[in-house]
Amino acid sequence: MNHTSNHYRGAAFALALAIQGMSAAAAVPPPSVSAYQTMPDDARAVVVRGRGDGVADDSDAIQRAIDSAANKGLGGIVFLPSGRYRITRSLLVPIAVRIYGVGKTRPVLVLGPNTPGFQKGVANMLIFTGTDTYNIGGVAMPVPGAVPFDPVNKPVRDANSSTFYSALSNVDFEVGEGNPAASGVRMHTAQHSNLSHIDFRMGSGLAGVYQVGNIAYNLRFYGGRYGILAEKTSPAWQFTLLDSHFDGQRDAAIREHEAALTLGNTEIRNTPVGIEIDRGYGDWLWGQDVRFENVSKAALVISNENNVYTQVGFERVSARKVPVFARFRDSGKTLAGSGSDYRVSEFNHGLKVAQAGQPGAFDTRYTTAALPAQRKDLPVLRVLRALPASAEWANVRGFGAKGDGVSDDTAAIQKAIDSRRTVYLPLGIYVVNDTIRLKADTVLVGLHPGLTQLRLPNGSPLYQGTGAPRAVIESARGGDAVVTGIGINTGEVNDRAVGLLWRAGEKSLVDDIRFQWSAGADTDPYKKGPRFDTSAWWDRQHPNLWVTDGGGGTFTGVWAPAGHGQAGFYVNNTRTPGRVYELSAEHHVRNEIVLDGVENWEFHAPQTEEEVHDGADSVALDIRNSRNILLANFHAYRVTRSIKPAPTAVRITNSSGIRFRNVAVNAESGFPTCDENGCTTYLRASKYPYGNAITDVTNGLEVRERMFAVYDHSGAPAPAAVPAAVPATPAKVDKLHEGFYSIAGGAVDAGGRLYFIDRHFKRIFSYAAGEGLKTVSDAPFDPVNLAVDRSGKLMVLSSSGKDASVYTIDPSLPGAPATLIPSTPAAPRPGANVALPVNVWNNGEFKDQLNLDTYEFTTLDEMFAREVARPKAREYVSADGSLVLPAFRVTRHGSNDHLGYRWSDTLDAHGFVTAPVGQRAVFTNASRNLTYSALVGEGGALTDLVRVADRGGESAALGPDGKVYVTNGQVFIYDAQGTQLGRIDVPARPLQLVFGGPDRRTLFILTHHALYSTRI
Repeated sequence: MNHTSNHYRGAAFALALAIQGMSAAAAVPPPSVSAYQTMPDDARAVVVRGRGDGVADDSDAIQRAIDSAANKGLGGIVFLPSGRYRITRSLLVPIAVRIYGVGKTRPVLVLGPNTPGFQKGVANMLIFTGTDTYNIGGVAMPVPGAVPFDPVNKPVRDANSSTFYSALSNVDFEVGEGNPAASGVRMHTAQHSNLSHIDFRMGSGLAGVYQVGNIAYNLRFYGGRYGILAEKTSPAWQFTLLDSHFDGQRDAAIREHEAALTLGNTEIRNTPVGIEIDRGYGDWLWGQDVRFENVSKAALVISNENNVYTQVGFERVSARKVPVFARFRDSGKTLAGSGSDYRVSEFNHGLKVAQAGQPGAFDTRYTTAALPAQRKDLPVLRVLRALPASAEWANVRGFGAKGDGVSDDTAAIQKAIDSRRTVYLPLGIYVVNDTIRLKADTVLVGLHPGLTQLRLPNGSPLYQGTGAPRAVIESARGGDAVVTGIGINTGEVNDRAVGLLWRAGEKSLVDDIRFQWSAGADTDPYKKGPRFDTSAWWDRQHPNLWVTDGGGGTFTGVWAPAGHGQAGFYVNNTRTPGRVYELSAEHHVRNEIVLDGVENWEFHAPQTEEEVHDGADSVALDIRNSRNILLANFHAYRVTRSIKPAPTAVRITNSSGIRFRNVAVNAESGFPTCDENGCTTYLRASKYPYGNAITDVTNGLEVRERMFAVYDHSGAPAPAAVPAAVPATPAKVDKLHEGFYSIAGGAVDAGGRLYFIDRHFKRIFSYAAGEGLKTVSDAPFDPVNLAVDRSGKLMVLSSSGKDASVYTIDPSLPGAPATLIPSTPAAPRPGANVALPVNVWNNGEFKDQLNLDTYEFTTLDEMFAREVARPKAREYVSADGSLVLPAFRVTRHGSNDHLGYRWSDTLDAHGFVTAPVGQRAVFTNASRNLTYSALVGEGGALTDLVRVADRGGESAALGPDGKVYVTNGQVFIYDAQGTQLGRIDVPARPLQLVFGGPDRRTLFILTHHALYSTRI
């Protein structure tokens, strides 16, 4: 342990530490303060008409208002006036409905003592719900915590990855005695959802929030078993919590796993454990300016400590009366506090990449120093500024704005801004045809970015042609302007458009902003014809949000998916500090986030997503000519429907001092579905995540690790020799052929000849020494993976057909026809080889994994062992009976023809591994990044799992030398006891390994675009 204070710089940390002295015992919660003390003027908002006396049951009155605002899925706003509203069942909040408490005092949802239905398991007072995203017609996984719970007649559909805009603000929760299962809010939402200004007085209840999503701020949790209890979010990316407080939880302030929890300015007091990561799980956990006080057992409990999915990082932490800072559940190791009161300038645990071009290694860094005596004269720095009082909001309608989607409201909005400091936009579509210019201190407020939009019509005259960028909204230079709660729509046919051009200063704020896709309107100057192709206008505009010319400030909850812009979030030419929290930049053609000539910026929980077409070639983050940048809890995701390889998530050019803390680069996500086989959840996995996490363009280096906790980019060239715990094995790697789109599904015949598939071109190739590359088939059957029976014929798995298809071809006959193999009931096939996926994903998303009797979550290992051990009821058998392919369940999205998508463990895999029943096979668990050996049983069941490698990426293979070879950025070599022996470095990322050649000592290495080999 290195005790030092060298990492503490500037006044910000001193301010964060300077809090009022508090007693060790939990105090009576202070009263809450209403954030909206008057009701904003909005004719389209729905007002709750309940009793609000704390005695009458107001459940029906509140639900009627919520349902009225739902507006057939478009959503709306509900105002809940001051009062105490007793409820007796779960309130259900549909997609895009936002509830705001209004009045001199914050309204309270009250659960009276011993309310029926809130005694066992998890019982939610308020549930955010979702839509039928996948058009399955039913509810695949009804929310078990709905009160009443009626999964047959009234199933409640959980919020999901399409639950946008939903919010709850300025409403408190109070739980009476005798409700041990009570949870205040079940969130589980996606972008542009949030919780804010809420006190959870949970008493003997379970948790203030059960299941989380997107962002929350100014939450205060008092009592309860937990403040927050959570699994992975529905879109599988980060949850950010800002400016919040926990006090007096019985077990832990936060208990969670895989939620990608990101904390800023958060205080945890008077509880046994601060943050507990559940047994058998990891998390991408990040915190900055976090304060722990009187935490008796440990500030942090960390599980799965030596797994790439466990990434924990904290900066600028204070701890008072916290004897143990971190406890590692599996090893029992602890990191003790440095005295009674101490500060942690840096804590990082997980896979550390010390140098680009080299694999990572697990590492823990813990830097502490004594904490100065408390001072009482300085306030805590909040991340988000408070808005001016709602009584001061000037309604744009009073200046003539219509918000009807037709009238030009440019002049009226500008007049309002010129006349008043704080301007309010009620629900509406406000057409503008010129830049709205903010004053240095303007506060522009909306309450629903989906339904409160500034819209630029297609063909708006000032935005046409080639010329200087022209913004929809433009800040003044410097100042502390605020823009919050609105949508900005730049249209399609407006090449000069910038959504938001920001030059404001360090104290400015951009919050809860959505940059909208546009279909235009009939009244637009540009008249779209029947053959109009919106994709022809992608990447024609300037950025959605552009910070430049010394701009800075705080940016929270920004969603930038409008692919007509050149990037979602673009920052250049500034040294003014910037802080970004929960940014979602998606669907841009070339770049999602760009930093060019930028210094002193921090990004906390930035997330990018690339779609099949709008994003297929995009880079998640492009850093150029920049210094002193922090990227924390960064997730770069490519959708599971992706069909094209992409080289790298991050490009860095001529930059230094770039700190990466907690990085996840992935292309898998779960979904719930129902079909003729019943309802289930499935973890869809694409073969096309970004190939590398980072490319150092300047020095020609790559970071191939896709999951890591620490990487510091210095910008310097790699040293001549980098020491490694296990150095690369001297091996001659030969490139046999290149120019493929993306190859996979390799297998060898009895003579060692390799067969493999280039799916994009529907070609099956063979390769053998002396023969070279041959095309075996290009039949239009969408081949995915294959195996070879003992007669030499190929068994090919195709994604064609509702449940996929299997066919056979004779590779010795040029142009041989394909013959379909029907599935048959599984039966003993003595001596036959069983073909199984070489890599498997399984993590139980979209099905609550909490045991309602024990309050323990089913672990990843338990789920994995259970799923792979299940024999399949049907199978495909080769004509000679020597090869069996179990029929794994196929889940579908979209139509049953080639336009739809299909997933299964066998379709998602990079290839097959084969072994007869009773023998062992090696394969990877990609959800844990581990490699296992297992006993093959009837129906493809895998039992007696033995871990054989601490890495487990795209595939694994058992060599003729008895060693295990694993692809995970490079080829890693392990002995039978699971000890890493060496590494084979390959010029491109290896995806599948197949031993072939006449002596089976040629290791064929399949990458996306080339085929390599080496001799073992």
